[in-house]
Amino acid sequence: MMTTMRNYKSAVRKIIDRLLRRAGVENGSALVELALVVPVLSLLLLGSAEFAILAYDDIEVSSAARAGVAYGSQSTSTASDLTGMQQAALSDGGNVPGMTATAIQFWSCSNAPSAQSSTKPSCTGTAHVLHYVQVKTQAIVTPTAHLPGMSTITLNGVAIMRVQ
Repeated sequence: MMTTMRNYKSAVRKIIDRLLRRAGVENGSALVELALVVPVLSLLLLGSAEFAILAYDDIEVSSAARAGVAYGSQSTSTASDLTGMQQAALSDGGNVPGMTATAIQFWSCSNAPSAQSSTKPSCTGTAHVLHYVQVKTQAIVTPTAHLPGMSTITLNGVAIMRVQ
């Protein structure tokens, strides 16, 4: 009689376990797994969001430098408007707080383009004068997630364009 009762309880327990598994209940193990996985997934999500924000700011800083040289390269008069180039860069990168812009113009001869001069040179032979503008942008951003060793990140943008 005792053996039959044990077999009956064992059979009933197996049936109940099967029904619970089909219903999606596994005696709390899913809850434990969820409690272990949620913090890891949350960290991944926050890290991805932080990376996306920094990538966006980096693109903005580079794009601002391009906007500054696009303004300056229109003519020789806009090339000498260094304040206008800086303002064009800062206006384009308005979404990045604390961004700075520095604009310069320089010249070189077509036979030695790597030799840059801050004043218009007199080129020899068949070489002609090349006129360039350059804008450097920089922003120091503070990540929203404070990690050890990453208090601030410096983003730089540089653009050089020949004057038309």
